[in-house]
Amino acid sequence: MLKTLFLALALVATSHAQETKSAIKPLAFTEYDLPNGLHVILHENHAAPVVSTYVLYHVGSKNERPDRTGFAHFFEHLMFEGSENIPRSRIDKLISGAGGNLNASTSFDVTDYFFNLPQNQLALALWIESERMLHNRIDETGVETQRQVVKEERRMRYDNQPYGSLFEQLCKMVFAGTSYEWTPIGSTQYIDQAQIGEFREFWKTYYMPNNATLVIAGDFKTEDAKKLIADYFGDIPKGTAPKRPVVKLTPPKKPVLVEVKEAKTPLPAAMHAWVACPETDPDAVALDLLADILASGRSSRLYRRLVDKEQAAVAAQAFPVLFESAGLIGVFATGNRGVTLEKLDQLIDEEVEKVKAEGVTEDEFTKALNGKEDELARDNSQMSARARNLARARLTWGKTSEVNGELNRYLAVKREDLKRVANKYLIKEQTYRLHYPVAEAPAK
Repeated sequence: MLKTLFLALALVATSHAQETKSAIKPLAFTEYDLPNGLHVILHENHAAPVVSTYVLYHVGSKNERPDRTGFAHFFEHLMFEGSENIPRSRIDKLISGAGGNLNASTSFDVTDYFFNLPQNQLALALWIESERMLHNRIDETGVETQRQVVKEERRMRYDNQPYGSLFEQLCKMVFAGTSYEWTPIGSTQYIDQAQIGEFREFWKTYYMPNNATLVIAGDFKTEDAKKLIADYFGDIPKGTAPKRPVVKLTPPKKPVLVEVKEAKTPLPAAMHAWVACPETDPDAVALDLLADILASGRSSRLYRRLVDKEQAAVAAQAFPVLFESAGLIGVFATGNRGVTLEKLDQLIDEEVEKVKAEGVTEDEFTKALNGKEDELARDNSQMSARARNLARARLTWGKTSEVNGELNRYLAVKREDLKRVANKYLIKEQTYRLHYPVAEAPAK
């Protein structure tokens, strides 16, 4: 890490941060609700002849039953099967044929769908999204097709990858007893056990206009877009507001250790984690900056100590995982061959205790803050990202205008806040540990 800056240089860095703040142009938008509860956000921007649509449904894996995990992720796939008026497997072809692209994702709290298209294809995007909201195709053929797709995705991305179970094991440990205990990929067995009526009920419960936010960003006229939205979405009936699970976490009274033995583990790995705060908590941004300082990049504390100095690890990471109703902060290190898990634990503990005792340097703080400013500036460079950020701000904070307040939340953090949150959350007696020992050689 670079040496601590002198006061004059620190003042220059602070001035640069303020300049960056003014250089990020706020996103202008119009928003309103349809009578059926669909929240609409419009960001008219004529910088390029493209348009992005983004539909955010307030449903994720935390809304599932413990014996039916994976439903939200399953619908991420099932929503591309078609509708009563769109033939099977035609959505992809319609969008690509119009010169666009599409994608979707599922998290613990939300599921989202987006289209990026030439500006003259906005009506196509809105028609498809309204069809999926009103007439989504849920039949035996589609369900069986997507069962196989989801199972293969799980095998490739999780079951057959070294440390692929890490996040599942972490959530199972830290969020035990809550609906954050399982991850969005879910369990194959429950998708196999579910009957078609259960999928239809899940869709009726959550895929309704009053549980959704629609954003359009790009080259369109606001009044024209409003008319199209009214035409395509206005007649979709409002649904019954779904119940939201209550999540309450209690940190452990003593350290917890779970060992995960898997045949595909090539190097020892250790994860340390602690219960943190939800994403809207004032401490969230300070925890994010702290994680960057601990293990983001080659100049971070853990990388320099574990990888460069001690040569005990080949990689080190730190990250906050902050959700709507809970959160955690974790540190992960992949050890070199022959290094013990106890050695990794020791080194991680020492660096965590050091930051708790001494805080962070002015140099570290400025670098992390400037890095976050650059990240936020880049994040709004595409229309699809702007659409996503507008929707997420509205859902997360209850105010779409908070999309323009994220940088200010980081700039309001003081260097002393990082030491404070380190002591508040990274409590040694409340540490969860995951150990991945190297797989034993098969017996001859």
